[in-house]
Amino acid sequence: MLTDIEIAQSCQKEKIVDIAKKLDIPEEYLELYGNYKAKVDYKLLKDLKDKKDGKLVLVTAITPTPAGEGKTTTTVGLSDGLRKIGKKSVVALREPSLGPVFGIKGGAAGGGYAQVVPMEDINLHFTGDFHAIGAANNLLAAMLDNHIQQGNALNIDPRRITWRRAVDMNDRQLRNIIDGLGARTDGTPRQDGFDITVASEVMAVLCLASDIPDLKERLSKIVVGYTYNNEPVTAGQLKAQGAMAALLKDALKPNLVQTLEGTPAFIHGGPFANIAHGCNSVTATRMALKLGDYAITEAGFGADLGAEKFLDIKCRMAGLKPDAVVIVATVRALKHHGGVPKDKLNDEDLEALEKGLPNLLQHVENITKVFKLPCVVAINRFPNDTEAELKLIEDKCKELGVNVALSEVWGKGGEGGKALAEEVVRLCEQPNDFSFAYDLDLPIREKLETIARKIYHADGIHLPGNTPKQLKQLEELGFSNLPICMAKTQYSFSDDQSKLGAPKDFKITIRNLKVSAGAGFIVALTGDIMTMPGLPKVPAAEKIDVDENGVITGLF
Repeated sequence: MLTDIEIAQSCQKEKIVDIAKKLDIPEEYLELYGNYKAKVDYKLLKDLKDKKDGKLVLVTAITPTPAGEGKTTTTVGLSDGLRKIGKKSVVALREPSLGPVFGIKGGAAGGGYAQVVPMEDINLHFTGDFHAIGAANNLLAAMLDNHIQQGNALNIDPRRITWRRAVDMNDRQLRNIIDGLGARTDGTPRQDGFDITVASEVMAVLCLASDIPDLKERLSKIVVGYTYNNEPVTAGQLKAQGAMAALLKDALKPNLVQTLEGTPAFIHGGPFANIAHGCNSVTATRMALKLGDYAITEAGFGADLGAEKFLDIKCRMAGLKPDAVVIVATVRALKHHGGVPKDKLNDEDLEALEKGLPNLLQHVENITKVFKLPCVVAINRFPNDTEAELKLIEDKCKELGVNVALSEVWGKGGEGGKALAEEVVRLCEQPNDFSFAYDLDLPIREKLETIARKIYHADGIHLPGNTPKQLKQLEELGFSNLPICMAKTQYSFSDDQSKLGAPKDFKITIRNLKVSAGAGFIVALTGDIMTMPGLPKVPAAEKIDVDENGVITGLF
């Protein structure tokens, strides 16, 4: 059996200029990065402003498990499946972070015969967007520390700096550091730290900005710390936004690639959904909507994280209205939620499956009853799934008025996504009453409570230590009308990753609140979530190699 990377390397890719022609993109908007990658100038959207949008389809999933769900694979395969039934589809995805690529997850460009290519480029440096984001983040950090070193005219309290440096790698050694050591001219010693680049507010800003003026405006609002008088200090006060935007001007343009079957794909931006807002750029999504009849996008991790943020943050800010939602699940993952260990997941176990099903059904209810959107459950089929197991899932979903479609895109590509595509087309023709989970004018605490109760099905929230003081300060500074970006473990509806299925009788502990004023939301860090992951005992990097001809192996 071929590996994902072997399948990707064996496919006959089309020239990117030919992919662009499928979307009628004029050549003057293309910036080629070799034969198979291009950036598309966001100014194209201005020329398309009067063109009617296509249908917007969000792909999300159940709570992740080690058994895997195949959300990106399903997203890519669905887009190919729509093309197979004669629909003009475009897929819009996030760019993978080097952290998971070299860490525990490996490549993130789909799998089997439902991938985006060139897979190796996408998973590694791609077009340099993440490097630009890291450089802009660290330029701001350097200018901040230099301002303090050069006399501190803004009266910044070094103990209240909130801006951290960034690197796109899982490096736990950099979570908490002391810098500025040495001679007086080497800087002011202080406690500091690094976030992974995908958790940087610069990443969120890039993904939500519409053009360079909007980008600069958002960058200028970034709060980097506080003065001795408790006043916020912004990047604009440090006069950093212009130089940061200069580093980001090309990164702001969406990247165009293709699937294995030649379906156009925009891959742009990559905030994590467990520590950031988990969606690709607004610009790429809008471009997909203008250029295709169906824009298929995904949001990170389970629907309680990525989908909630896509709907409550991205759609609210960008004025987007989804037409349908796909929730991806596997029999194996649901049995894991029902208590089956990983080495027993291939055995039929209807009892365990029934115990794990509430996880799927809770996600379905959130989408249909909280957000009031039509959805379909896509079962990413594995060879060991039995007919009895598949029927049990179908019967339980039908009780909620939701259909189930088998997805066999991993082994069959677009051909295996036709059934799912047909159901998505049907759902997109239905009217919907899309609603947000909460109103922006609610107090911060009520918004936190609403997400915890409505989406996580918790009993409420717990604000220990300094968190109530942080909440009060954010309200006093005028940030109370911003949406909430929850930073929470992806492995549970709760903030305890060991609680599988659909746990009850718990509260969400919020240990830190901070404003991302440039991005336009408040980040609530729950449980023990970290903004800088670490490598596992055996990192994926140990299996990645390149031969004398430059051919990469080990990226799945």
